[in-house]
Amino acid sequence: MDERDYYTETRTTKPATLNCPVCRTQDTYDLQWVVRTKKAVLPRGGDERDRAKFAKAQSYMVLMDTQAMCKNMRCRKRFDISGIKSMAFI
Repeated sequence: MDERDYYTETRTTKPATLNCPVCRTQDTYDLQWVVRTKKAVLPRGGDERDRAKFAKAQSYMVLMDTQAMCKNMRCRKRFDISGIKSMAFI
C-alpha cells in the first residue's frame, strides 16, 4: 500500500513575511502549501505492516513554492525562499 493512501491532500496559501536579498525590502507573500491530513481509518487492503505505518503517520504540510518574486516595482527579481521550513507537522 502506498503512503499517499493514508492522507487526503488539499492546497492552501498562507502568508509569510520575507525579505528580498537584492533590494532588501520586507513584504508579505502568499506561499502555496500542500496540506496532507491523516484519514480517520486505514484504507482497505492493508496488512499488519501497513497498520503499523498508519499508526505512526501524522498530518503535515509541504511547501510548494521555492522562489518568490519581489513586490517592489523597481526590483521585481526572483529570489529563493529561505528561513521557512519546507515541511511542518500539524
